[in-house]
Amino acid sequence: MPAGIIGPTMFDFTLQLQDAITDEADMDAIYARCKDATIATQGDITLVHFDRDADTLDQAVRSAIADINAAGFRVARVEMDVDSLLPQSV
Repeated sequence: MPAGIIGPTMFDFTLQLQDAITDEADMDAIYARCKDATIATQGDITLVHFDRDADTLDQAVRSAIADINAAGFRVARVEMDVDSLLPQSV
């Protein structure tokens, strides 16, 4: 990559879905669109953790939300650790 040009960065964050999912077909629908996601459901809460490559945090989060919406689900909130605000180069 030429000097001065910054490439994609990996951002670490979690999306909480509005509704819990436990059905394997629903999980497969998310995994089909989100190869960089890990799904965890406990009780009535489903969290989808991402390690997403993007040029900015905003792009990473917005694209993940769009993928979740396209899979048929809605996001209730975005969670991230303060340390995850510091991007890690890919």
